[in-house]
Amino acid sequence: MSADQNAMMIEGYRGYLMAIARLQLGARPWVESRMDASDLVQQTLLKAHAAKSDFRGQSEAELAGWLRQILNRTLANELRALGQDKRSIFRERSLDEQLDQSGCRLDGWLAADLTSPSVRMQRSERALALAAAVDGLPADQRQVILARHCHGRSLSEIAEELDRTPAAVAGLLRRGLAALRDGLSEG
Repeated sequence: MSADQNAMMIEGYRGYLMAIARLQLGARPWVESRMDASDLVQQTLLKAHAAKSDFRGQSEAELAGWLRQILNRTLANELRALGQDKRSIFRERSLDEQLDQSGCRLDGWLAADLTSPSVRMQRSERALALAAAVDGLPADQRQVILARHCHGRSLSEIAEELDRTPAAVAGLLRRGLAALRDGLSEG
């Protein structure tokens, strides 16, 4: 992949990075009010564009991993600036592990299929469309879907976190999933 191709492809990962950033900020409720996922992603993309000639990978999965590393460092720097996770190797390692775990879950969407380049491209396009569709959901539906399907939380846990009833959370989840299905079937 040339540097120009990388630059064009980097912007296509905005939704993917946004999903990871929201997952990470959602796991840190004390930070959410002080840090915005879209700002974090914008900083990540700016750094990626500035360093695009440093990317040595050949595949979209490698590009996604490289972008995830930049997001990881950007989030760690922002947390340090906020005074969170100061000088704690354990917490820094925990952040790396959490980003890797959430990234790996999303990378499942980008996993290479050994059958053909066209199948890999279709899978990658679907993954990016899904990330963009999740990003386009209303905030409460997006939060419930990410908590349930990415963090693996139960409806009861989510209800407690959001100070809602389990039935209300189930309704948000149902409406959010329906909106995702509709949005993805239109595209």
